Amino acid sequence: MKNIRNFCIIAHIDHGKSTLADRLLEFTGAVTEREAEDQVLDNMDLEKERGITIKSHAIQMEYTYNGQDYILNLIDTPGHVDFSYEVSRSIAACEGALLIVDAAQGIQAQTISNLYLALEHDLEIIPILNKIDLPSAEPELVKDQITNLTLCKKEDIIPASAKTGKGIQDILSAIIERIPHPNGDSNMPLQAMIFDSVYNTFRGVEAYFKVVNGEIKKGQSVKFMATDMNYHADEVGALRLKQFPKNSLKAGEVGYIISGIKTATEVKVGDTITTVDNPAIEPIKGFEEVKPMVFAGIYPVDTEDFEELRNSMEKLQLNDASLTFEPESSAALGFGFRCGFLGMLHMEIIQERLEREFEMTVITTVPNVSYYAYTKAGKKIEIHNPSDYPDPSILESVEEPYIRAQIITKSDFIGPVMSLCITKRGELKNQIYLTTDRVELSFEMPLGEIVFDFYDKLKSISKGYASFDYSPIGYRVSVLAKLDILLNGDPVDALSALVHKTNSYSLGKKLCEKLKELIPRQQFDIAIQSAIGSKIISRETVKALRKDVTAKCYGGDISRKRKLLEKQKKGKKRMRQVGNVEIPQEAFLSVLKLDD
Repeated sequence: MKNIRNFCIIAHIDHGKSTLADRLLEFTGAVTEREAEDQVLDNMDLEKERGITIKSHAIQMEYTYNGQDYILNLIDTPGHVDFSYEVSRSIAACEGALLIVDAAQGIQAQTISNLYLALEHDLEIIPILNKIDLPSAEPELVKDQITNLTLCKKEDIIPASAKTGKGIQDILSAIIERIPHPNGDSNMPLQAMIFDSVYNTFRGVEAYFKVVNGEIKKGQSVKFMATDMNYHADEVGALRLKQFPKNSLKAGEVGYIISGIKTATEVKVGDTITTVDNPAIEPIKGFEEVKPMVFAGIYPVDTEDFEELRNSMEKLQLNDASLTFEPESSAALGFGFRCGFLGMLHMEIIQERLEREFEMTVITTVPNVSYYAYTKAGKKIEIHNPSDYPDPSILESVEEPYIRAQIITKSDFIGPVMSLCITKRGELKNQIYLTTDRVELSFEMPLGEIVFDFYDKLKSISKGYASFDYSPIGYRVSVLAKLDILLNGDPVDALSALVHKTNSYSLGKKLCEKLKELIPRQQFDIAIQSAIGSKIISRETVKALRKDVTAKCYGGDISRKRKLLEKQKKGKKRMRQVGNVEIPQEAFLSVLKLDD
């Protein structure tokens, strides 16, 4: 155990984590030249296309240092704020972390929040200054920022360039010298913590775990403590580039187990594995439950695919424990699921993974957050869906979730960033200058306001320089109204939203105008209305396609034309009673792009 090191790589998005992981793998010989490719650990097509890490990936390396052989278990983590749950899971399985900072961009919001996560778990931090070969790099300035943040000495910071391979030897030496070996006892009853899992079509669920105490052997009977189910360990092994079967794994090691589990719901991330013969008394603590931030409905385009969608969601949940879902039905879309996501990018990625990995074509409804409603009778109701909103006459008050937003930007963009946050009902709490031209702004604002397009707008007004991170701070009383959209007098539940009273009129008006552009013309007039309760606040009409029925009357009495027009009018009236309006998929997401 003295020669094992478990560490993860944490940084803000696009600071060079995955490239550094590539260099470490090449240097230690874990990846041969033939297998080498850019971002070798990002094995999803989606990750390579977008250039972001979505999943944390574990891999084992072997390295000889001062004549001794060491085993290094590396976990590469995502950098985007929406995937911070992945980062917290990876940190729980490590003793140390490489904190990477881009020498050109300096410290960003996500650098700070990931660092705090690591410090909460008492991890040893090794600061690394990456991309020092860039012409725009400012190493001395960024070193000052790192020393202020981590309270380390300047000489502890390792200058490196993941692109050219500079500094990789120093990083490996620092990992062995500075990061402590895992503490555990191989003679105690087995306790292994599951930190990830994937679904293999042929072999069932593969769970990835870290052995905290004891030893796990191939062929043993094991028990998963949270679900209280027993299995047979068909195969255990280490995670190299491909799986590497072993006979046993001891305390401190990271590996995988295959035990023929076919049902996705039987494996919970954060669960503890123990043996049936000599079980541990209690599971490992210190693993936090996921808190979804954004809720949206996901429905199959064809109602018959509902069961298939359920299976796909369960398999996806194995691989992404931060996704939560429960069945719901909608009058407009049939049966589907109410899903909880960590943010808008997370929602987009899940939708894309369903389409790519499981070939499911889905419709996503307008995203919203959860609220608490208190009735006059003193009852508390949790609302995840606008259709659950109770009658306003029985309501005492409604509370909405608030967040503390941390924005780091260049001082040139303070004005636009502040005005954006204030229009989103934000309240400025603090303003700190990190350097002469970099400032950190702290706001308290409602989560419901940042769900839609806040991140995109922030990036565009700051020319991509602002970085954003948030944490929930509880619920506060608010004045909300349920905004309904009616098509020909019938409410479309999939388009309704809970909005703040002050924004309701302008939002309703914009929505109607947007839907008028998106809904195709029919043989009859379509009235698009937005309403709060029984009060209609705006209306647009999609005009009917009309055939010129009087074209053949080229003379004669006017009553002949009138007779034909009356006949057409009756037909249109009848058609309006029986005709229904098909709503295109873009309409459900139109709410997100109202200002375009």
